[in-house]
Amino acid sequence: MQINATLINLYHVCHRELWLHANGVRMEHTSEVVAEGKLIGETAYPDRARKFTEIEIDGVKIDFYDTKNKVVHEVKKSASVEQAHVAQVQYYLYKLAQKGVENATGIIEYPKLKQREEVSALQPDDLTKIAQWEEEVKAIITSPACPAVIRAKICKRCSYFDFCYSTESE
Repeated sequence: MQINATLINLYHVCHRELWLHANGVRMEHTSEVVAEGKLIGETAYPDRARKFTEIEIDGVKIDFYDTKNKVVHEVKKSASVEQAHVAQVQYYLYKLAQKGVENATGIIEYPKLKQREEVSALQPDDLTKIAQWEEEVKAIITSPACPAVIRAKICKRCSYFDFCYSTESE
């Protein structure tokens, strides 16, 4: 399986969700949270599609890229897993760097919160770190065993919650 930004994001949230998603167990269609996030992404900036370019690099799709200023724009519903969002944008910057686009930056926008998070251009040690993420993601998703439930606060709003906790009594 080809590594993409969604898998990098999931790597920073939950290895179990990463493994399930990569191995074809998809629960997003059952989640109101996912549907709301998708709606926000599609409606928060209606003119964005005209202003910015959608690009695909090695199977990695960047929805909104400002080619003039070399800025990746990523829209998210909530900042609850901000580190994963930053990692996802860093992965976009990594893929751009692999194609010779230097010093690209990113902006993560949380329209519902009226907040923005800037993601700096990658440094040489970031490139090494992100390559390591790719290797760790490959190891997780090709493992024959699904990782254990993480039992974190974030699980309650996850689209996989019922799947992961269905055998537990309350």
